[in-house]
Amino acid sequence: MFDLDLTKLGDLLAYEPSDPLLFGSSLFLFFFFAFIVFYRIFATSKNIRIVLILLFSLYFYYKASGIFFLLLIFSSVFNFYSGRWLFISASQSVKKFILVLNIIVNLGLLGYFKYTNFFLQILSDFRLGEFDPLNILLPIGISFFTFKSMSYVLDIYLEVMEPTNSLRDFSVFVFFFPNILAGPIDRASQFIPQVEQDNYLVSKDEVGKALLLIMSGLVKKIVIADYLSLNFVDRVFDAPLRFTGVENLFALYGYALQIYCDFSGYSDIAIGIALLMGFKLMDNFNSPFQATSVADFWRRWHISLSTWLLDYLFRPLQMKFRNLKMYGNIIALIITFVLCGLWHGASWMFLFWGLLHGLYMGFSLLLQKPKRKLYNALKLTNTKLLSVAQKIITFHLIAISFVFFKVDNFQSAFDIFNQIFFFFKPNVLSQFIEGYTPTFVILIVGYVMHFLPRSLELKTGGALSKIHPVVQGLILAIVIWICAQVQSAELQPFIYFQF
Repeated sequence: MFDLDLTKLGDLLAYEPSDPLLFGSSLFLFFFFAFIVFYRIFATSKNIRIVLILLFSLYFYYKASGIFFLLLIFSSVFNFYSGRWLFISASQSVKKFILVLNIIVNLGLLGYFKYTNFFLQILSDFRLGEFDPLNILLPIGISFFTFKSMSYVLDIYLEVMEPTNSLRDFSVFVFFFPNILAGPIDRASQFIPQVEQDNYLVSKDEVGKALLLIMSGLVKKIVIADYLSLNFVDRVFDAPLRFTGVENLFALYGYALQIYCDFSGYSDIAIGIALLMGFKLMDNFNSPFQATSVADFWRRWHISLSTWLLDYLFRPLQMKFRNLKMYGNIIALIITFVLCGLWHGASWMFLFWGLLHGLYMGFSLLLQKPKRKLYNALKLTNTKLLSVAQKIITFHLIAISFVFFKVDNFQSAFDIFNQIFFFFKPNVLSQFIEGYTPTFVILIVGYVMHFLPRSLELKTGGALSKIHPVVQGLILAIVIWICAQVQSAELQPFIYFQF
């Protein structure tokens, strides 16, 4: 009756390097629908639910990164026993040895896959020789699950939490498929207690919030980020000298919106999917372009990474340089952000991007008192005018830094800024709007959506939760259909997959 080609089915289920399993793909939607059906069927059985999460998460990672699912298993086992041995050790010197060994192994694996070619290239440049990169494949999400696993051991060492007795429950934390590839970088102290709870409870309000997050994530990723990238931003950044300053400036604005929508879109979908499963992941974005300073931006952007760096890197460095007072804080900030840049990628551009943010925040500390005196003298303190000015200045500082995040070399960045400052041609603006009307409209709509009040999001989620489940499903189907119509090519990998 059914002409089923098992060979094609096997090919579909097997890992394909050129076609990793992504949120938003039809294959993922099919798999996740099947998973959530079984998950709800066994809602009353904690053990079966956990096994389903483990198996689906491992398969999801296999479909995204192939044989590297074994690395994921190693990370889970190694960090679980590191935490246990560290906790039961009576000697402080043994605890320190276990911690140092854990950090060396975790960062060693991360360094091998991510930075080997970068450092070999540097050595080759010093020797003025030629360098052929080694064929080292980067496991997707290695930076995220490595930092997530390390935080567990670090928290045990710092006595923030006690280790779990269950390797199975810890593996759920490490493997958890919604945030395994690009965060949020959740903390074990917040996540593992949710694994250990017996009941699977998801309220109507949480279902409404989850569906809103998933739909907004799909729209951000496919309708805004992918469209801007494929139809405008990449064209300008690939050849900035072919365009005037007007197009280069809009490309700068476009990339800032693109990277926000791409990354926060993934986080929205991850948080929404987790919520449907009864898990609450930490928020990862909070309207970052509404920040009034670069420090405020980092309290709103990639919150899970910025808090990780704050807890495990900046604060220890701050204590180390405490005798230098404010200058010690500046040194700690610069080191933290340079390493933050290196975490994002093995290139001089990422290092410079991190350094730039460190310098931004360092200068902000130096100017703190003079700025306060100036604001008081001009009677601008706590005024709306000052807040708006701070937001505009901060946004442009961030957008400028993202140029170095996007380009491959300093010459390309120089070309972009040269066109903006010395070949602007304002008369081209009307031609740009006419020639790139959909791009211009999406830019405006994207930024307007970003600046909408948070209360509107809460009201929308509340209204969605009161609708009949069939209507909820219909609305979700319509959003998916709209995304499919706007999609101008195959679904683009999320930007942060390369990190």
